[in-house]
Amino acid sequence: MKKIIFGLLSLFILGCNDDFVNTKPLDQLGETTVWTDPSLAEAFVSEIYAGFGNGGFDEQMLASLTDETIFTHPGRNITTITESRSNPADPGWINGTLSWGNMYLRIRACNLALSNLEAPKFTNPTLVDRLKGEVKFLRAYYYQQLLRYYGGVPIIDKPFTLNDSDFLSPRNTWEECVNFIVKNCDEAATLLDGKSMVAGRASKAAALALKARVLIYAASDLHDMPTAKSKSSVLAAYAKPELVGYVSGDRKARWEKARDAAKAVLDLPGFGYALNLTNPVSSADGSANYMNASLARNGGEKEILLGRYFINAKQENGGRQGLFNGPNGYHNWAGNTPVQLMIDDYEMMDGSKFDWNKTEHATAPYTNRDPRFYASILYEGAPWKPRTSDVASKDPANQIQTGQYILANGSTIFGLDTRKSSVEDWNGSYTGYYIRKFIDPNPAIIDQNTWQQVPWPILRYTEMVFNYAESLIELGDNANALLWLNKVRFRAGMPALTETGDALKQRFRNEKRIEMYLEEQRFHDTRRWMIAPTTLGRKANGINITGVAKAGATIPNPYRFDPNAFSYTYKVFEIDPGKENRAWLDKMYYLPIHRDEMNRNNKLVQNPGY
Repeated sequence: MKKIIFGLLSLFILGCNDDFVNTKPLDQLGETTVWTDPSLAEAFVSEIYAGFGNGGFDEQMLASLTDETIFTHPGRNITTITESRSNPADPGWINGTLSWGNMYLRIRACNLALSNLEAPKFTNPTLVDRLKGEVKFLRAYYYQQLLRYYGGVPIIDKPFTLNDSDFLSPRNTWEECVNFIVKNCDEAATLLDGKSMVAGRASKAAALALKARVLIYAASDLHDMPTAKSKSSVLAAYAKPELVGYVSGDRKARWEKARDAAKAVLDLPGFGYALNLTNPVSSADGSANYMNASLARNGGEKEILLGRYFINAKQENGGRQGLFNGPNGYHNWAGNTPVQLMIDDYEMMDGSKFDWNKTEHATAPYTNRDPRFYASILYEGAPWKPRTSDVASKDPANQIQTGQYILANGSTIFGLDTRKSSVEDWNGSYTGYYIRKFIDPNPAIIDQNTWQQVPWPILRYTEMVFNYAESLIELGDNANALLWLNKVRFRAGMPALTETGDALKQRFRNEKRIEMYLEEQRFHDTRRWMIAPTTLGRKANGINITGVAKAGATIPNPYRFDPNAFSYTYKVFEIDPGKENRAWLDKMYYLPIHRDEMNRNNKLVQNPGY
């Protein structure tokens, strides 16, 4: 009752005091003021970028919804998706960067900005064109996010006002959404052409790259409905197929558009890192090249067409990847850890497949692998940063310890980076691996309590290389596809591919899997290629490592990885289904539209399978 009285009293006060009602907040600016001042207008547009969130650098990464990693900690709704239990009432883990409501919030801001910039109340045509270009890109980007997670969505291209009689909109078709996004990208590219942009803001290159990404998705199996229906009974039974793909049209023409869009990005000057090689570099140089590209330094910054940047002073979670994913023996949280499925897909240095049935592979699984493996994965015996001061005496060799070690007297000690660690035992990896990619190896950065400044690659030049190569393969131009794919492999220190036809397609897909590890490509690729049942549908797995002291050998104390002192065995195991029991159902090709959104808008049609 007290709450009701308080509410009525507040209403009475507000209703009887016009001066109070008309008082402007001292910490806010009115809309009309914003668009009369160029600095305020730019500030408004800058805030729209907040829809990027931390890029992919959240504690829970999209990689853990795929066969790249598994999420360590319970209760985050990850398994709702990986076990195909998503439903409109409980879609599972939804990041802010793919949230229906959050994306439309940013789209509304874009529409407001464009509406006011059509007739600006300040004189600066150059700034107006730049801001319009940025906003058109941002609107295209946020619609692209919705499109690739949900399929066709309502296209809202104006800001609703209280004068509008109907705020409800039906979903537009897949084709209409693609065309809308492409149009916005083209207009953004024109407006931003010749504009000098600071890092982290949209540019002509970013606009063309986004266009290329959308068109490669548009040409894929999942969105060609005759193909999709032949591969999925769920999609075949969907009453509104036009919402999730093309129901007619020339698929070859779609691949040609994707090819041309990707090539337009590749032709831009000033981008791309170490892609002019004609032979593979050494293994050491291959790892270094990959780290430079991943960390965006030493020339690798040319890979980023659009990035989400972080600075120490701001202390955003995007700078905490070391803490979120690093080993527990360093007091880190081991959030997203690589699964054995990912490890096994790294080739040998000679380009052959890794095979547990080969003795030389099974006895030394981390020897002579693709150089990108060493730049991406922390494994038993891998060199890493110095331990924190309280742990340094336990590991002066600074090596990752993910096994158990049986000493000559029969006693067992557990590695410092296991879930039975003497450092911390609640946050170790379940898989026997940790992420190295995107974590700054600078020993001065103590991941437990220091932020790093590694940018998230929203759009990367090498993604465009893969888009171009994929479209060439689909169009039968194997020679040029190989030319570009081998540029990527030579940079990494890997031998040239020589396959053609379907064999080349399979090698291409694995190459992209390795190169774009953790970059939010795998979640979408497996779906648009319609290979999710045989990739994401597999059980997650890890490795058990046992080191047994050799008779008569000098055993290092404290323990360090030493094949001369220990005989190591490696046994692959499936993750306990009580922790995660991965399964695939075809409804998971799209996320469900949340029940609340369906209730708010009765014109919406739910996605297939829900």
